Amino acid sequence: MKAKAFKGGVHPEGHKEVTQRLSIVGSKLPERVVIPMQQHIGAPCEPLVEVGDEVKVGQKIGDTEAFVSAPIHASISGKVTAIEPYNHPTGAKVKSVIIEADGNDEWSQEVKPPGKSVEEMEPKEILNIIREAGIVGMGGAAFPAHVKLSPPPEKMIDTLILNGAECEPHLTADHRTMIEDPEGVVFGLKAMMKVLGVENGIIGIEENKPDAIKTMQEMAEKESNIIVVPLPTMYPQGAEKMLIEAINGRQVPSGGLPMDVGVVNQNVGTSRAIAQAIREGKPLIERPLTVTGAGINTPANLMVRVGTIVEEIIEQCNGMRDDACKVIIGGPMMGMAQPELDIPALKGTSGILVLTESEISYSEINSCIRCAKCVDVCPINLIPSFLGRAGEKGQVEVAEEYHALDCIECGCCTYVCPASRPLTQWIKIIKAEIMAQKKQ
Repeated sequence: MKAKAFKGGVHPEGHKEVTQRLSIVGSKLPERVVIPMQQHIGAPCEPLVEVGDEVKVGQKIGDTEAFVSAPIHASISGKVTAIEPYNHPTGAKVKSVIIEADGNDEWSQEVKPPGKSVEEMEPKEILNIIREAGIVGMGGAAFPAHVKLSPPPEKMIDTLILNGAECEPHLTADHRTMIEDPEGVVFGLKAMMKVLGVENGIIGIEENKPDAIKTMQEMAEKESNIIVVPLPTMYPQGAEKMLIEAINGRQVPSGGLPMDVGVVNQNVGTSRAIAQAIREGKPLIERPLTVTGAGINTPANLMVRVGTIVEEIIEQCNGMRDDACKVIIGGPMMGMAQPELDIPALKGTSGILVLTESEISYSEINSCIRCAKCVDVCPINLIPSFLGRAGEKGQVEVAEEYHALDCIECGCCTYVCPASRPLTQWIKIIKAEIMAQKKQ
């Protein structure tokens, strides 16, 4: 199967050679974790523990009855020392459970295999395991996995796509996951296909990862209804709308979702986490992430416990260089720069990027020169210059009329703008205002 190129996109330097051959290694067990009750799209969880409680690894410590949410579990064993608002990578302070480690790393008795094979389970049983394991999309969006796998009955799903594109520069955790545990990735894919009742499973991987393509193709050859599709190396190839267009040739309508065109997308890391939940009963208490950038002394792919403080993760990589000046959670295109490092790694933290002064461009914001480069690269066919101006001036109704909510915040428009206009940032601001007014 040959993938097609989507309209727009850019080709930023990849910088993946720094970590793409580095195996994922276990990070040091943290002495303290800060576990926010909001680590996913949807309703936040409420703590199920109190200050002074002793908890074990994998014990559920947060949950809610809301459908669009995901339970949260302890990532270390120890004592709950505080439940209070704490710094969050989004810039807000979020109610968090703080646990001091006891050094035993003892697992909860709640964590146990279901005692059945996938073939023996009903789809609802598999879905419940995924939900109770607190699994969310691990590509960055952190959308609860069980919600994606529960489309309304009227939505006829025929294809499940696994996103192995990892198009963000610098990041290689998904790449290494496919190299190191292809069997787990395919196992999770097959389990999700059973939940959805679909016959077509597709794994999309960018062509700049030939070893991952080869490894996953060898694993997929054992399955009659799973194929691997090499994708053109282009950003944002991993965005779900672009992935569907490139693989299936289907365009998700304005305001629509992948299920509207018969597709469900999941990340390869999410698929592996689902495999672990089904086979081992293991909830999502750790994840692989890439620590990289010219400002880090020893780049690495680490398996990190959820709630580990970013500053401690960086210290495990021998700290930052003297000329390091910016730390981004995620990749350089869609990640968020951080004002401080006393923040926890979350379920959706795909990477920690440390940049040096020489890599940062400080430019004065100039007037739009109407070159339309942002229009050319926008993969959603929007007019970013117009939407950016609406965001700059706070024109909510104008931004909504011109489909600001369809923006996927990929950053392509800002990347190519010769006038150094922060278009993506302005659009983010106006989108938030639109959503706030809708809620009211």
